[in-house]
Parts: sequence; structure tokens; C-alpha cells
Amino acid sequence: MNEHVMDAAFRPGGLDRAKQGVLGLGLDRIEGPAKVTGVADYAYEGTPEGIAYAAIVGTPVGSGRILGIDVSAAEALPGVIAVIHDDPRMPAGESNSRAMPKFDTDVILHLGQPVAIVVAEDQAIARDAAALVVVRTEAGEDRFDVEAQPVDTKPEIGFLPPVDNGNLDAVMADAAVTLDRTYTTPVHFPAALEPHATTAWWDGDRLTVRTSNQVIGGARKTIAKALKIDADKVRALAPYVGGGFGGKTGVGAEAILAAIAAEVVGRPVKVALPRRQTAYMVHHRSHTTQRIRIAADEHGVILGMGHESVVAQNDDGEFLEPVPFGTLPLYRGDARRFKTDLVRVDLPASGAVRAPGEAVGTFGVECAMDELAEQLGMDPIELRRRNEPETDPVSGKPFSTRRMLDCYTQGAKRFGWPASVPAPGSARDGEWLVGIGMAASLRGNFTVEAQARVRLEADGRATVECDMTDIGTGTYTILAQTAGEMLGLPVADVTVRLGDSDLPASAGSGGSFGAGSACSAVVLACEDILGELALRMNAAPEDLSLQDGCVSAGGRSVTLADLVRGEAIVAMGKTGPGAESKRTSQASHGAHFVEVAVNAVTGETRVRRMLGVFDVGRVLNRKTATSQITGGMAWGIAYALSEEGIVDTRTGAFVNPDFGEYHVAVNADIPQLEVHFIEEVDTSANPVGAKGVGELGISGAGAAVANAIYNATGIRVRDFPVTLDKLLEGLPSI
Repeated sequence: MNEHVMDAAFRPGGLDRAKQGVLGLGLDRIEGPAKVTGVADYAYEGTPEGIAYAAIVGTPVGSGRILGIDVSAAEALPGVIAVIHDDPRMPAGESNSRAMPKFDTDVILHLGQPVAIVVAEDQAIARDAAALVVVRTEAGEDRFDVEAQPVDTKPEIGFLPPVDNGNLDAVMADAAVTLDRTYTTPVHFPAALEPHATTAWWDGDRLTVRTSNQVIGGARKTIAKALKIDADKVRALAPYVGGGFGGKTGVGAEAILAAIAAEVVGRPVKVALPRRQTAYMVHHRSHTTQRIRIAADEHGVILGMGHESVVAQNDDGEFLEPVPFGTLPLYRGDARRFKTDLVRVDLPASGAVRAPGEAVGTFGVECAMDELAEQLGMDPIELRRRNEPETDPVSGKPFSTRRMLDCYTQGAKRFGWPASVPAPGSARDGEWLVGIGMAASLRGNFTVEAQARVRLEADGRATVECDMTDIGTGTYTILAQTAGEMLGLPVADVTVRLGDSDLPASAGSGGSFGAGSACSAVVLACEDILGELALRMNAAPEDLSLQDGCVSAGGRSVTLADLVRGEAIVAMGKTGPGAESKRTSQASHGAHFVEVAVNAVTGETRVRRMLGVFDVGRVLNRKTATSQITGGMAWGIAYALSEEGIVDTRTGAFVNPDFGEYHVAVNADIPQLEVHFIEEVDTSANPVGAKGVGELGISGAGAAVANAIYNATGIRVRDFPVTLDKLLEGLPSI
């Protein structure tokens, strides 16, 4: 097995010599026809023989204790098979930031906490019976109002340690120019299109779950631990996942309860969370309060920066939203204070949602940079240019690659950024106020452990296998492109098998590390195959030329099928982080540019155009990468204008837990989004030279919209989203 950790900058020889020319092309997703024709099976689809249906019962109150559960009325309903509420096998804690049932405790952590599952002959009966289950409770002390809770300034959870370099208070006191502002962002839901669902069945002592999950290797272990069985007794399947955005990274109540129910009733069981129930059983992004302080000299050079935040979590949650994650390496300034404090609440768990930290942290810092630019009388792009760091301003490490300045330059040129930005509120188009704005974008890059098996088959075709998932991102296609490029095969001659925990363990989809890590494992497996082919050609690997199913070296050419000699060549590749990832500071970068129009009468905001330029290392597939970025940009527009999970502070209920009231962006909200890449292979990032894409597009996108709204109206909103009620009072008269 070819194993590689990042001990030194890696220059993948096979990709350097490749001639097939498929890697990087904007190819259509190869699983697309299966999805649009209905052939692709998602977690809830398919009906194994004897299937039963389930519905989950949640607590009716948000705090206190459970005194008892009366299931008699539910059990009496015709068609009900079982009502399970006292199984002792559930773990006591949260798992991977997903809301897990806690059958071994009577403590209520939040409204809707799962406490029972009803199994019935059809879905309607299960739903109706679940409504008949009575959960008796004892009232507790309600902590539903995030802003009313005491703040823990030294939380013992989270992965991002505080940074306190220099004396920020002293620098702020002495600086020629200072800024001190507070920004807030609300609760955000992951809001994936496919429901959180599981179909579970047992074959003797072996469990199979077809589940909507982003990281099925981890899911397999979590399910086994919850059920107190060996992991090799569990098989998790997720060949197609209809979006996740972080909400499906961990194992949820529906998967564990479906497995328990299937064992109890001796039949396959399927369950899908209704949209309103999803808000309580799937984690959300925490509300944040962010204080941004910046000290600069008279020329706009930053001397010190602070990004101090407060986020929320329930008593059982271990995740702390890393709000300043994207700010840390973004701008220069020796005095630095970055920390995140915590309040504990009686609400569902908060957890990692697309671009945890950066998506909301960039609202604060990028709006603050705009405010500082105005205070200095400086173009906002020029302010950012003057504060571009030469090395990582926290660690001092060199950047692996960083093309942020080029993103600014190309973005401004393509967008038509004017030499002089119009004064706020000065540009009109009839009754519409027109403004422009921009913001930087950053997402940290990671390589994680991943394995892949590649088989060069007897017929000269190739098969790639790993337990990686495709959550709509194009994983099937980019893995096929990577193997095709390495082995000299058209993509049509590469079969990719994913989403099965019995396959080699990969990174899974999350953190924007999946593509780079999994594709790197494929590259390394192919390198081993190339080594074997070189032996059979009596040549050195670097002398091989592979294209269109043929291998050439030393003046002769042989088809792969002939060279394989009737027996498949199989290789395993494994990659992971090492010394190189510790030596350099790695991130993907970008810049957003936006034009908005705000109606001077109604306060309605319309985004007219949006453009971004991005540095993501090697672009593996131009079409799927563009799709990922545009999806993030669209989400950023929704974050800026409409997405807001509202808590009823009297009950702990979400007022708007469905798509009828939680307003995600729809087609009418989104203009034509323009995406451009500055491509530079990052040889320090991983063997394939690619950096994260999926979460970069959302970072900074909302701030660019908010900055454009200010330029249009002269109204600076710091409490997001920027809804029309926050604009109406300050709008100028027609």
C-alpha cells in the first residue's frame, strides 16, 4: 500500500506526467442521470420485504424532568406494532454534535428531545400513534433566552484555543484610528433537501442501516457503540445523500432508534424526520454575538485586532462555534485577541454547519473592515491590500499558497469596481437605491486520513472504491477523473463505488477536506499500479506515458488490457496529515463583489449581481467546483437577507422550524452568480494539490451583501439578517 503523510512538499509524479487531460475539466456528474431518473436510492427509498414504519416522540417541554411515559393509547391504535420507550442501550452523551436520545436519564435538555419510537404498518399510523403518547414532566428552570444567561469566559469545550498576543487594550488606546463594533448573527439550520432518514434491518446479529449521513465510517462506530455491539457487525450505506451541510456529519436519533426498533419488532424499519421535527433532533448553528475591535495607524495599517464572541450550547453539547476561525490568518496586526465565550441554554444542540466559524465570523470582521475603510476615507479593497500579511499573523508559519491579492485584483476588474466608490445613498435607479460591496473569503484547509482501493481490471478498465460519500458535491466524478488522469483512461472507463462502510475508510464529506483527501488516496493507489505497469514494461515509472487505455515507453505501446494479463492489479492508497501540514499555514481564499438595489419605499433588497474570484489550489472539476461555490454564495445571500431561526423564549420552541417560515433563498432571490478561479497547485496541501472548496463560497458572502446594502442606503445593520424592518425607518425619502 502506498502511504503518504505530509512530511515534505509532495509533487505527485503521476499527475505531473499525465496526458489524459480529464482532471480539471468541467464534466457533468456521472451519477446525475441516476438521480434525475429516480434510479438513485436515498436513505428512505426502497422497501425491504416486511418493512415497518416509525415515528419519533419528543418531550413536550424544554426543561425539567421526565416523570413517566404513557403509551397505552398509542399501543391500542390498530396497525401499531410496538412503542419503545425504555430501551437501556442509548449513550448518555451527544454524539458528533447530533441530538441523540437519552433513555438512561430523565433530564430534559430541550423541547422535542427524543424519548420514544412508535413502529406501525404504515407511516400515517405511526405518526398518529406518536401523537397519542403522553410524556409526563416536572417543570425545570427555563433557560431559553440566550442573551439572558451568564457568560462562561473560560469554556472547557471547543477545538480552537483563545489567542491573546500583545496588549490589545493598550494598542487601542494609543492608535490613531480605532473601531469597536458589535455584530450578531441568529440561529441557522442546515436545511438539507433530503430528510434525515434511515432504513434499518438485521440479519441475525448483523445490522445494516441505509442512512442519510456524510461520514459513514464514523457513523458505523457510533452506531456500534450506542447498541453495544462490535463495529464489524454494522454496515452503513449512504451511496447518495441529498445534502448535509454539516447536519449529517454525526449519527442522529433516527438512525439509532430505527436500528433498535428493527431488532425489537424483527422487521426492517424506516423512519424520516418531518421538517418541523428536524429542527429539534438535528443540530443548528449557534447564535453569535461578536465584538470586533481594530486599531490602525493613520495610513490604515492594522496594529491590533480583537474578535471576541459569545455562542450558545446546551448542557450536553461539546461543540463550540469557532467564530474567529477565519479571522485568525486574514489580516496583519501584532496585538491580537481572539476568543469565544459560552452560554448554556435549554435548547437543542448547536453544531458544525457549513463553514463553522468562518460563515458567521466573516459577517463581523468583513463588515468591520468596511466600516474602518469609511472611517479612513479609503477604498475597502485598498484597506485589505495594505493589511495582507506576509506570513500567518498568529503562528508565523509561511503560507502554502495564498493568492488573496490576485483575487482582489481580478475580482475588481471583472466586476467593474470603480476608482472611487459612490457615497452611501447617492446612486439611484428610479425608486431603487443602488450600492456595491465586497468582502474577503477564507476557509482553512485540512488533509485528513483517507484510504482508497483502485483496481485495474482485466479488461483495462478501472474501479475506485472507498467509503467516501457524495452529498451532491460531485465526489463520484472527481474520483473518476483522478483515476482516469493517473491511469490514462477516459472517465467512462472508471467505475466508482462509494457510500459503503465495508469499503476502505475515507475522510467522509465535511470540513472541505473530503475531495483533497480522498483524491490523494486515489493518486497514491494509482502510483502503485504505475509501478507495477512499469515493471511489466521494463521501464521506469517516470518514463511511462498513459493515454486512452494504452501505455507507452521505450518506443513501444501496449494496451492496459494486454498489460494486465488477465488478472486485476489492485492497490491501496492512504494519505493523512504530517509534517508539511504543520510547517505551513493552509487555506483557500477568495473575494466577493456584490451589487444590490434597495427599494426606497418598501425596504426590499434585491441582489442584482454577484461575482467571486477564488484560490482553491488545483481545480479538480471546474463545473462541480463552480457549483459548490455558487451554492455557498447563494446561501450567503440568504444569511444576509432572510435566514433566522427564532426561539420562543417562553417555551424553548422554534417559531419557524420549517421551510414555510424559515426563509432559505429560492431561485427568484438569486441573480446570475459569476465564479472565477485562480488556479495554483498547492504542493503542500496534499498529493493531489487541491484545497477546500465546499465551504469557501459562503465565507464572506453575506458580509459583501450587507456592505452593499450600506453603500446603497447609508444604513449600517449589525444585527443580521438585514430584513426590511431594519431599513425602513432610515430610508431617505424619494
